[in-house]
Amino acid sequence: MNIQSAINKEVFIPRDERLLVAVEVQRRKRKRMSFLPTGARDYTTFICVSVTNTKPHQLLITKVKKFGNSSSFTRRSQWTVEQLRQVNGINPNKDSAEFDLVLDNGVDQWVANSSAEKCIFVQILYHACQTYWEGKAGSLGKTGKLAKLSKLGRQGRVSQGSHTEVGAGPSVSSVTSPRRTLQARRKSVVPPKQTEFINCQSKLTGDARTMNLVIYRCKAFLNRMKNMMVANQTRLPGRGTGHPGQRATASTKGNVVHRLNVALGERGDRLTRAEDKTVELLHKAQQFADTAHKLSLKYSK
Repeated sequence: MNIQSAINKEVFIPRDERLLVAVEVQRRKRKRMSFLPTGARDYTTFICVSVTNTKPHQLLITKVKKFGNSSSFTRRSQWTVEQLRQVNGINPNKDSAEFDLVLDNGVDQWVANSSAEKCIFVQILYHACQTYWEGKAGSLGKTGKLAKLSKLGRQGRVSQGSHTEVGAGPSVSSVTSPRRTLQARRKSVVPPKQTEFINCQSKLTGDARTMNLVIYRCKAFLNRMKNMMVANQTRLPGRGTGHPGQRATASTKGNVVHRLNVALGERGDRLTRAEDKTVELLHKAQQFADTAHKLSLKYSK
């Protein structure tokens, strides 16, 4: 079971929520007092995006931590998408591991383990926000229709009263109360401000999200494998001391790890070229569609 499945099973499923994405992060700018000791970090932080199973669905951002060598996860903080004002991708021109989350109560500056993991997180969060706000707008549209119907009903009742009571002038309360009710309804259906995504690459907020997600997931997997191999290489026994057989074994393992690192790097370069080619084809297809649309409009007249 991977980390995301473990977090979903332990933290979100008992709360009747469904995890969409989780990314391991660290603070990008940590404020430290000069007189306090700077010990090693004995916990791991994850930023998670989840949605409730009950209707109306709520989109939530949760901070989850794993302390020390413990296998359990702890939910620390949680915000709704209405409290998430802005997502800052830092650099719109290249893949980077840094991003900011601007909330009602402050700004969290994070850096992910790799740029691929950060891109996966931003892409899934963007499309989840789009789906959530579209559903919210639909529900507000229904509320607006109900308000119009109630307004027509009040106008009908006022017109009936004017026909039945001929010569009687309208009272102050009958004129002012519908206006106040209409103003209150208008205020109640004002849509909340949507989450703003700035400095994010267009491929993260575009239409080719399935292909991009596959590419980024492959990159994240290759990066985790590379880090694991490097960590195992640093822990290899018999380096510099011990018997000749042990040194030969360590050297052989080091050569294997080096070849694997080279192969992973080449695979990452191929994935990057495939990603760039996909974006280029997407732009060409969009230009072709725009040209065909203009021609159809020209000859339809």
